[in-house]
Amino acid sequence: MQTNYNPDVLSCLANLSNDEVFTPPNLANQILDLLPAEMWSNKNAKFLDPVSKSGVFLREIAKRLMVGLETQIPDQQTRINHIYKQQLFGIAITELTSLLSRRSVYCSKTANGRYSVCDTFDDEQGNIIFKNIKHTWQNGKCTFCGASQEVYDRADALETYAYQFIHTEKPEKLFKNMKFDVIIGNPPYQLSDGGAGASAIPLYHKFVEQAKRLKPRYISMIIPSRWFSGGRVGELTEFREKMLHDKKLRIIHDFQDARDCFPGVEIKGGVNYFLWDRDNEGLCKVCTHSGTKIVSETERSLLEEGASTFIRYNEAIPILKKVQVKTEKSFSELISANDPFGFDVRVEGSMKRVKAQFKHNYFEGSVKFYYNGWRKEGVGYIDMKYVKKNLDWVSQHKLFVAKAIGNGDSRTDIIKAFVPENPACTSETYLVIGPFNSSETLENVLSYIGTKFFHFLVSLKKITQEARRGVYEFVPIQDFNESWTDEKLYAKYGLTEEEQAFIDTLIRPMELQNEQ
Repeated sequence: MQTNYNPDVLSCLANLSNDEVFTPPNLANQILDLLPAEMWSNKNAKFLDPVSKSGVFLREIAKRLMVGLETQIPDQQTRINHIYKQQLFGIAITELTSLLSRRSVYCSKTANGRYSVCDTFDDEQGNIIFKNIKHTWQNGKCTFCGASQEVYDRADALETYAYQFIHTEKPEKLFKNMKFDVIIGNPPYQLSDGGAGASAIPLYHKFVEQAKRLKPRYISMIIPSRWFSGGRVGELTEFREKMLHDKKLRIIHDFQDARDCFPGVEIKGGVNYFLWDRDNEGLCKVCTHSGTKIVSETERSLLEEGASTFIRYNEAIPILKKVQVKTEKSFSELISANDPFGFDVRVEGSMKRVKAQFKHNYFEGSVKFYYNGWRKEGVGYIDMKYVKKNLDWVSQHKLFVAKAIGNGDSRTDIIKAFVPENPACTSETYLVIGPFNSSETLENVLSYIGTKFFHFLVSLKKITQEARRGVYEFVPIQDFNESWTDEKLYAKYGLTEEEQAFIDTLIRPMELQNEQ
């Protein structure tokens, strides 16, 4: 027997990219559930999606208002006209998504078309607007979003990604100084800056900050979780500081695996959606998701005492406090800055790296050179004259560790430091741990790095592939005259069996990791 099944078309859309992801209807409704129930019976409430792609948020809001306002506005067509004309507003991110959004919301790609469910619009855009605007260039960058003029100064026929909502100093003018009660959406996450690999400019925080400037009663957006502790230094650091000190941020739903929200989409560090409540300050309810379940929920401060970043795991906080009470120095003090030997040289006026002049055979005056790919192609040799920094480290006892590891998943990311054969230096691929006085000390440091305890404390800050010095901030330095095991560390810091078990849920058994 065959049954008829009509899927929601908005759940079947292919994403524009990993940075411009369509929101599934079920996820949109989970985010809408953060808002107070009385919003759906408030005929004066105004809702704005400033980054409309499919129109799913506005469509689902309309459904809720149609039910909530039925007793106040009994006539269906009058209710439809009121909701669509007076309460729902959107700004599309492209001309294509403006048509898709109108089709989803108004049932017509033109708001005043014959098939539009609202019969009071007198223009094609209705309340879902789109304007093809240009970046504002200054010194090769857009003053609003930081886009590269070299990459995005394009012909009119090509998409420039100059998003209307953030390319203005007066967002209130977009809808004639209208006051919004709710600003909600799923903003674009980043923009390639023309650099190598995944080099990109974060954008999502700009939409949150612009929404705050409009002073709505509520803001709810789904954004990458990189802002918790990672991301580019600069604007994102400032954004993180503001968010973590903002007592109006009342709810966060955190997904370490973005695929739990967006099937088939990998977003390093996961995603989160939040509720910002203008009129109510207090602690934040932090809900941690795994699959379809909330595995942890508690109300707490976003910024714990002694921490500079957000700790995403509720259960980790008492463990971290047991470590911090001993006021030991941070292991990050043993980690070098990026590019420890000065090989990160760029072509003038470009992001392109100048390749280090190394060879695969020893020659007079050379030292061993460890670079990305040396395990496959063999250690290189480079003239000492090219070593621009930390010359004394070349012959000292030290460890090398990659500055980018895995993808931010604590269950699979493995920190594998190694001992180079001295005299040795490295490209910008690695950081230096040390230097130390003896090879015995190196072995004891390696034993510490190999523990679940060490990896656990790193995971509190390492939520993307980035593994630079800052991710080791919470790891305490030990006495490296002796070797270390998890048993010794758990006893030293008085961790309970439950706390040890929690570490086991986040960190794979090291013996299994070492087999790979």
